[in-house]
Order: sequence, then structure tokens, then C-alpha cells
Amino acid sequence: MGAATLSAGGGDDSAAQPAPLKLPAMRSTHRPLPNAGSVSYQLKIFSGRANRPLAESVAHFLGQPLGQMELYNFSDGENYCQIKENVRGGDVFVIQPSCQPVNDNLMELLLMIDAFKRSSAQRITAVIPYYGYARQDRKDKPRVPISAKLAADLLTAAGAHRVLCVDLHVPQIQGFFDIPVDHLFAAPLFVSSISKLNLPDLTMVSPDAGGVERARAYAKRLGAQLAILDKRREKANESEVLHVIGDVHGRSCFIVDDMVDTAGTLVKAAEALKKAGAREVYASATHAVLSGPAVERIQNSVLSRVFVTDSIPLTEEKRAGGKIERLSVAPLIGEAIKRIHEESSVSSLFV
Repeated sequence: MGAATLSAGGGDDSAAQPAPLKLPAMRSTHRPLPNAGSVSYQLKIFSGRANRPLAESVAHFLGQPLGQMELYNFSDGENYCQIKENVRGGDVFVIQPSCQPVNDNLMELLLMIDAFKRSSAQRITAVIPYYGYARQDRKDKPRVPISAKLAADLLTAAGAHRVLCVDLHVPQIQGFFDIPVDHLFAAPLFVSSISKLNLPDLTMVSPDAGGVERARAYAKRLGAQLAILDKRREKANESEVLHVIGDVHGRSCFIVDDMVDTAGTLVKAAEALKKAGAREVYASATHAVLSGPAVERIQNSVLSRVFVTDSIPLTEEKRAGGKIERLSVAPLIGEAIKRIHEESSVSSLFV
């Protein structure tokens, strides 16, 4: 028999314990982020071609220059990008809404993210003020894709570490990502503008059942009443308003939506409210897609004014009629970027 191991106190053999098994130290493959104050963790702001004026405003808010990139298309339409400065170890934020042309802008964003990844950026945040394909968020018909999920997978596969977006079509899209998502709300901008109008007997209106939560939040902050429009959509970009749920007679109505595309729904909603006796009708939409006859429809409608943001570029031609008023989300995005870089709370912006 082998010699017994004695305890430290010199007791008998029965009290002896086997020597503990020593495992080799395991090395973590996760690369922790350095402190925000370190030189290697420098904040860097870049922009694609989708909405450079917004990116410039964000950079100005942060007191940062926009990063240098070369972006162009080959003769066959293929995108090309090259980062023209060192980003190794940097905290990179690339601003690019996937607005029209949606596919080109989304592809350009994916290529920029891949370029930053291959240039050893420490962290890459895709700042997407307008998230294209968000309306295709479920299988509402047989044999259709869930495009919002596919776009999320592409961004993750390209190398994004996190996403920063504004007013997603539905909040559940955050769950399509396997990386952190910071979801900003343009509500503070609109609430401030609505308050300045001093509208008497204000009623906030949801254009459909899906937007009730948004309209209710506005109504709560403004001390207003709530109404809902019941509509039936026969096909994409076309809808029919059936009736108004709630009392709007003699009241100032404000329709709250996340986007305005062809403006068909918005204009019909305003007409339904007027027929129900509304005194005047205003509206807000975070994302001014404004495709097709949207601007003409708004100008010829009963709407008094429509508030939008610059999450999507808005040309002077589209604003020429005077009914569309633009608010900037640059300070909101800039403050969120600052807080993410400093590892502080983003949700406290809305508390």
C-alpha cells in the first residue's frame, strides 16, 4: 500500500484528504472593452451616403469630425468603400438609415461594417435612424419571408456589435437581433412641438390598433384624450378607414404614427376625423418615407400640418408646400452615442 498523506495537524490516516485536483487556467476568448478614457478606445463617427446631413449634425453635436471614407459605385452598380483613417481599437459608430434606395443603402452599411471589422475596430455600432424592411416583421401570408429578421441577421453577420435605432415599426424587432439594441423614441420632440401649438380640447389619435400604445403614451404626457381609427388594408400601400372609435366632435385631433409612406392612410384618416366632427387635424410621423404621390396628397388634404423628423433625408422640394415641418433627431442620437461610449444609461433619456 502507498504511504498515507498526513493532514497539516498530524492526525491519523482516516482524517487524510486527497490533494485537490488542479485544472489548467482557462483563457477567455472574449476581448473586454477598455475604459472609455483610454487612448485606444477613441470615439469615431462615420457616415454612409444615405443621410450625410444628419450624420454631420450628430458629429457637430458631439464636437467630433466625421471619419474619412471613400464610397462610390462601379459602373455596374456594385458598391465600394474604403476607410481613409486608422480605426484600430476605436469605438466606431456608423450612421446609415436603410431608406430609399433601400437595398443600396443596406448593402453599403453591411460593407462599411465589414471594413471596420477587418480594420480591427474595438466595437462597431450600426446607427440606423430608419430601419428598412421593418414592416415585413411576421408571416402574415403563406410562403413569405420575415425580411426584418433577415436584415437583422445580415447586420450581425457583417460584424456589428450593437445597433442604435429610432422608432422601430414594432418594438419586437429588437428580439430579431442577437446583439444589443438601443431603441430611441422621437416622442420628446413631438410632445414639445405639440405643446407649443396650444391646441384646445386635444385628442391623440392612433391610425390603427397597432399604434394604440404609442398614441396612449402621447395622450398621457399631454393630458389629452385618446381615439382609435378602425381600418382595413386590402393590399400594400392601400387602406380604407371604416370608422372612428372615440369622441372627436369639436376637438383638435393629432394623429400619431411611426412613418408616412404614400400618405394614403394618413389622408383618409384625416378625412374620417373631419367627417366625425373634428375641429382640425394634425399629424406626426417619425420617418418621412414620402414615396409616390405622398407629398401631393398631404398638400391637398384636410391636414393642417404634419411633423416629421430627419431620420430620412427630406428635400426642400418635399417641404415646399408648407404643411410638412421637419424636426431633427440629431441631438437625440448624439446624446445616445455619447452615453453608449461612456457606458452610461440610455433608457434614462426617456424616464
